[in-house]
Amino acid sequence: MTSRIPTVLFVCVHNAGRSQMAAGYVRNLAGDRVRVLSGGSEPAAGLNPAAVAVMAEEGIDIAREVPSILETEQVRDSDVVITMGCGDACPIFPGKRYEDWELEDPAGRDPESVRRIRDDIRGRVEGLLRSLEV
Repeated sequence: MTSRIPTVLFVCVHNAGRSQMAAGYVRNLAGDRVRVLSGGSEPAAGLNPAAVAVMAEEGIDIAREVPSILETEQVRDSDVVITMGCGDACPIFPGKRYEDWELEDPAGRDPESVRRIRDDIRGRVEGLLRSLEV
């Protein structure tokens, strides 16, 4: 008997910093035990270079990720939907677990501030993974 793999969706307006860091941590810490999606309502042209740099310090390469538009199907297909404190409008479907992680936006921040945001995200991701029992 195989158990179902949970799907987690990270949502942020630009899908270029916080949501990408969180997705990177889930992929790194949970591997194929969790399916990870991310999207934004107004995707940026590229990733925040500071987010890429601080994740590389952790040995996690998110440089090839691409900001993408949030699709209603992503929400429908997800078990857990995490919004990143940016007031994003997200479709609501019954039976989904929704959380809003209030996090500073790393855009335009100095490297030390981005590291603090990264570390906060890591702690939240570790708690999320424990709650999913993966």
